[in-house]
Amino acid sequence: MPGQNFLFVPGPTNVPARVLRSMMVPMEDHRSPKFPDLTREVLAGLKTVFKTEKGTPIVFPSSGTGCWEAALTNCLNPGDKVLASRFGQFSHLWVDMCQRLGFDVEIIEVEWGEGAPADRYRAALEADTQHKIKAVLVCQNETATGVTSDVAAIRAAMNLAGHPALLFVDSVSALASIDFRMDEWAVDVCVSGSQKGLMLPAGLGVTCVSEKALEAACQSKHPRCYFDYQDMIKNNVNGYFPYTPSLPMLYGLKESLTVIAEEGLENIFVRHHYLAGGVRAAVQEGWGLKLCARAPQWYSDTVSAIVVPEGFNAAHVIDRAFKRYNLSLGAGLSKVAGKVFRIGHLGDLNELMLMGAIAGAEMAMLDVGIQIEPGSGVAAASQFWRNQKVAPQVAAA
Repeated sequence: MPGQNFLFVPGPTNVPARVLRSMMVPMEDHRSPKFPDLTREVLAGLKTVFKTEKGTPIVFPSSGTGCWEAALTNCLNPGDKVLASRFGQFSHLWVDMCQRLGFDVEIIEVEWGEGAPADRYRAALEADTQHKIKAVLVCQNETATGVTSDVAAIRAAMNLAGHPALLFVDSVSALASIDFRMDEWAVDVCVSGSQKGLMLPAGLGVTCVSEKALEAACQSKHPRCYFDYQDMIKNNVNGYFPYTPSLPMLYGLKESLTVIAEEGLENIFVRHHYLAGGVRAAVQEGWGLKLCARAPQWYSDTVSAIVVPEGFNAAHVIDRAFKRYNLSLGAGLSKVAGKVFRIGHLGDLNELMLMGAIAGAEMAMLDVGIQIEPGSGVAAASQFWRNQKVAPQVAAA
């Protein structure tokens, strides 16, 4: 069928046309006298997105996974103990990386569909009277289950426990879409990537590091090379990189940061909450289905994981949506494989774009035999959006 593919996985997300155009650049000398202007503009723009004055943004040619590894190998020593909760595939993979790199991981096991439990973090930290735990890990937004955790509550738990551990936050599917506050929450390392809220192709690992984390990095004896913070910082201070950067991606990041600044971060957060509300209305009020997220406090504004009725395989919905309607939906992963499909609703999108995803998912479910009322999800989302306030600039348009 002619027409574009409807991309509604929770990353990579749709790239705005102006960002794509900005990436169509000839190659240039990344050691030239003018190149530092690009580097400095990008790093300054990232500080705004991270909401930091004290933190140091670093951009690696990698994915967010590379920034996971950078946080661990720069700030910790071999065999150090870390505290992490596991409540979805990506929090699980970060734990897996810790174990494979030889760290001692204390795992807080959480039901998939819930978020990071601040009270259990506090209890674990209070029990660690010898302060063997050197880092606390938390995923702000668990992409696999559509669950958002309260990072501020985790920081409060650390403070109440009087524990000096570093705080590492995975904000891959939250940054620039859901509020993140590096300085206010005293986050030591934030990990993200280019292909989600930053509205770029995959290819850049985007991270931000606190002064405390950089001090720890100076003391760390853990082997590292490609992901060494100090190599990056020593070169970035002069506007360069320790190895060849991706020029098109940097120009794209420059433009995406301009797009974000024009809309305004707070407006972006409001827009994502508003759009997510329409999806949730379609799922719960229209289709009569459940979200994987077990309570409103966990609902993600960037991705919804929809539980299919007993006896149905969500993979069949995804397959039908792609082959018949040219719609890409996110698959269920690991424990929720076959049980959920995911609609990503982050980055460059509006109501009518999302309506296409809802309509396509609805038709695919009907085609595989799931008993929902035709048009019910579209109607519920329409009703929600038509009766809700939106971001200020949209309301004024």
